[in-house]
This record gives sequence, C-alpha cells and structure tokens, in this order.
Amino acid sequence: MVRVSEMNAHRSLRLLFLSTPVGPLGSGLGGGVELTLKNCAQTLSDRGHHITIIAPAGSICEPFKVMEVAGNLQVTAQNEGREAWIYLPEDSALAEMWEVARQQQGNYDLIFNFAYDWLPFYLTPFFEIPIAHLVSMGSLTNAMDQVIGQTVTRFPGTIGMHSRAQAETFAFADACRILGNGFDLSIYQFWAEPQRQLGWVGRLAPEKGLEDAVKVAEKTGIPLKIWGAMPDVPYWHDICDQHPDAPIEYAGFLPTHELQQELGQCRALLMTPKWVEAFGNVAIEALACGVPVIAYDRGGPSEIIQDGKTGWLVEPDRIDQLVEAVGKVDQLDRAACRASAEAEYSLAAMGDRLEAWFSDILASVQSKTPR
Repeated sequence: MVRVSEMNAHRSLRLLFLSTPVGPLGSGLGGGVELTLKNCAQTLSDRGHHITIIAPAGSICEPFKVMEVAGNLQVTAQNEGREAWIYLPEDSALAEMWEVARQQQGNYDLIFNFAYDWLPFYLTPFFEIPIAHLVSMGSLTNAMDQVIGQTVTRFPGTIGMHSRAQAETFAFADACRILGNGFDLSIYQFWAEPQRQLGWVGRLAPEKGLEDAVKVAEKTGIPLKIWGAMPDVPYWHDICDQHPDAPIEYAGFLPTHELQQELGQCRALLMTPKWVEAFGNVAIEALACGVPVIAYDRGGPSEIIQDGKTGWLVEPDRIDQLVEAVGKVDQLDRAACRASAEAEYSLAAMGDRLEAWFSDILASVQSKTPR
C-alpha cells in the first residue's frame, strides 16, 4: 500500500502562490521574499508542479504566469513597534489578491502564502483548500504573533520558517517547519580573485544597519559597494551626511544575474542587521560566488556562516570586531565558500523540503475528510 504522503509527493500539484503585498515582484521592495518566491516556483515547476502567482500590479516573475492585482500596497512591518495596529489601506492590493485567491481556489490543490501580514492568516479558516504559510520575518508585533499562533494551533504543520533562530523569536517555535532556502546555483559565477572592495546588499532601511558597514569602510579605507532597493531615501541621505568621507558607492537595485557579477568581485560581504534576520539570502548568494561573509552573530546568518571557514561571525553592533574580521578575510578559502553553498542550499534540496511539507499538509487534510 502507498502511504498518502508518498502518493502526494509523486503527483503533480496545482499550486497558487500569493506574493508579498509590499511591492511588485521584480521591484526589490519585497526584499528577499521576491527571490525566495521565484526560487520556490522554479524548483517546484522543475518537478512537474503547476505554478500560478498572484502579485501586485507591475510584477514580473518570468517564466511564470502572474495574475497582477491593482491596489494600494501594504506598509512594511519592520519598524512599527510591538503594539502596532493592523493596517489595511483603501483599495488594498492585499485584500484584492486574497479575494482573487478565494474565487480561484477551486482550480488548485494548495495555496502557498508569502505575505507577512495579518489578513492571510485570519482568512485561512474560511478557505476550502489548505494554505501553507512561509513566514519571512521573526516576531515583530503582538497582533502578528497572535494570529500566526492561532493558525498553527488550528492548522498544525502549516507554518514554515527559514531558520531555527527566526522560529525561536515566537512562543510556538517547536510547532514550526524549518525550511531553510534554496538557490539556482548555476547562475552564480565563482570568482577566485576579488577586487579591493567590500559589498553590502539589502533594502536601504534602518533595520538592515547599513551605517555600520559604512563605518567599516571609513575605518579601513576599503571601498564599499552597496546594492539594493531604497525605500527610505532620508535614511540614505543621513548616512551620507554623517560619513561624507567614507569610500562608499550606491549602485542601485540589480537583478540576480547582474548582481552576482558585481558581488563576486568583493573581498567580503558585510551583513550588519539591527534585527533578527529570518535567514539571509544574500549570504548564500555571496558564498555561491566564493565571497566570504562577515556578519553579526544574530539570526539566520549565524546558521549559514561557518565561522573561520566561510566567513566570520562577530558580536552584534561591534564595529571594531567587524574591522578586525575584514583584516582576516584573506585567510579564508573562497572555494570552500562556494562548496558550502552547493552542499546545503541547492534548489534540489529546497524542492525536497517543500514537497515533503506540502505532502504532510495534504495528508493531514485528507485524514480529516469524512469518508
């Protein structure tokens, strides 16, 4: 007899992806969620599953079908504070995306939610098909903690997290599925010989701590190249005003195939978050190019970087330790960095984890269906 989980793992699923509502796919406003969604779509499509994506208007995620939804975008949750209220703007893109999903649900086996927002979790009991929620951030607000906790209690096994460090910011960590992430490593070129420059990649926003990386460039005299979307322009201007002599260059937001060509030329990638990073996609992207990562020992990067082998982990908020680590970066083997990415963060590995997760969710639903 074939177990239900085994049967589900080997049949083609019709999957409906619900994107982040903070920006169109391809804009960079969604941060690492945009790359995660595309990589998940790619590995599942390669395995014969059928993918449709619902996302804000203006989204691009080739070669996948995107149902674009017009409306006002959500504000990001990063800097709202623990007591923040639930926010839904007039003509909400998020609300319309989930209305489209409600109307279309009969055409799919499972919905895969990428939005870190209250509404999708609240709506879960009202849908007729299961919803798998991939949570992209750690605990930020009481309202989100509550609704995610209610969802995992009522629908066990449906909450996915990227890292154990991320999950442990919630009271229900042990009930979460740890999924890591996966990348198409074939598009990342290995660079054995770097230029004399450091790199920093991410949204230019306070929680990402760019100012600490700028201080490192200022103290070492090593140029720092900065890539990423700029949702907070005043924040960037403040950094420039406070560090007028720092050797820094903002090079904009680049698509993956262009970013990896630039990033690979760096001696090291600096990761200086002021919050608990759920994972740290850019760390994997750097390692795939052979670039060591110097990061604060905080959140997801702590589970990715092998201290003294593929980078250096330093005490959070310690600029002096960042500077010291930059001085030791040439001790690290760039080939070992690439090998680490290949061993642990391939699309194949991520695809295995996603299929197993979806299979368990569908098996749980089937076991509860009256016969």
